[in-house]
Amino acid sequence: MDRSLKELKKQTTEMIESFQTYWTAQNFQEDYDRLLSLIEKANDPKLWDSPDQAKNVTQKRNELQMKLDPWLGLKKELLDFPDLIELTSEEMGESGLKSLNDDFDRMFESFENLQMLDALSGKDDGKAAFINIHPGAGGTESQDWADMLLRMYTRFAEQKGYRAELVDYQPGETAGIKNATLYIQGDHPFGYLKCESGVHRLVRISPFDSNKRRHTSFASVYVTPEVDDDIQVNIEEKDLRVDVYRSSGAGGQHVNTTDSAVRITHIPTGVVVSCQMERSQIKNRDTAMKMLKARLYEMEKQKAEEENAKKAGEKRDIAWGSQIRSYVFHPYNLVKDHRTDFETGNVHAVMDGDLEDFIIAYLKYLTNQKANAKV
Repeated sequence: MDRSLKELKKQTTEMIESFQTYWTAQNFQEDYDRLLSLIEKANDPKLWDSPDQAKNVTQKRNELQMKLDPWLGLKKELLDFPDLIELTSEEMGESGLKSLNDDFDRMFESFENLQMLDALSGKDDGKAAFINIHPGAGGTESQDWADMLLRMYTRFAEQKGYRAELVDYQPGETAGIKNATLYIQGDHPFGYLKCESGVHRLVRISPFDSNKRRHTSFASVYVTPEVDDDIQVNIEEKDLRVDVYRSSGAGGQHVNTTDSAVRITHIPTGVVVSCQMERSQIKNRDTAMKMLKARLYEMEKQKAEEENAKKAGEKRDIAWGSQIRSYVFHPYNLVKDHRTDFETGNVHAVMDGDLEDFIIAYLKYLTNQKANAKV
């Protein structure tokens, strides 16, 4: 975008103000002061008389430096930019103005990318993810809708370069699915896909209705991070009901002719998980236990967040069970996220896995919420 000199000055002032607001909200100044203190300690020769303490100080210094260096670099560029505009504007010409516009665009993109990385810095954001899809009431209609969502997430994973494994698949009687679970591995899969948890609503002319009437269908999506071995989730054997059954999905002759599939019910919470991707019942049980730990871990996290919100006097909708997005095929084409208000009329591209804009809008929404909570 080519801006006039006046527009460039105005937008530069606005970006500097946005940056300063974000810098304050994220407590970066406190981090920077702490970094300077750690650098001073690390430069003290006496510190090295205690190797353990020296290791601790240098590790904290390096972590803070890695976090702050990109922000400090951008801050310097931004604060120097108004002076650069003034120096260049006197004998600018078209090439000088274009160069300033290019610099502005680069800084703006850097600012957005840094905020995005900050939004993906959660404790679990870098972990693999389980995506469980379950149709709502409505029989064939909602089961077909759940299958469409399964295809959408599989396509998204392909576009993103993620590895997606179907660990559970239970087909519907006529069409669609009764339940499915994808296991996603790659670069920050949980961080990107956590925004998909909730109820997804479809409005369309039903292909299963001979009278061609409009139907509304619902499906629930639940995204959980894979739990590391170092995270303790207390599950007692007496609280589990384990059922084995014949696999109903694709997977070769052996998988479909032996009772290798495993379903585990956690009795106190009612959480049910199942896995049938392996030929071995033992391996399927191990994967199902991973899924159960992930679900229980996420439930505990959500409970803690709700408690903190209550203490802070905040009112928040419970994400699980609330309608987060609508997909309208008739009487018009529209996909709208009800949390961020981001929308697009290109429904078919979204159903083909083009979710990036929705995810970015949600990550920005999270960043803004986090910043507002700190102000």
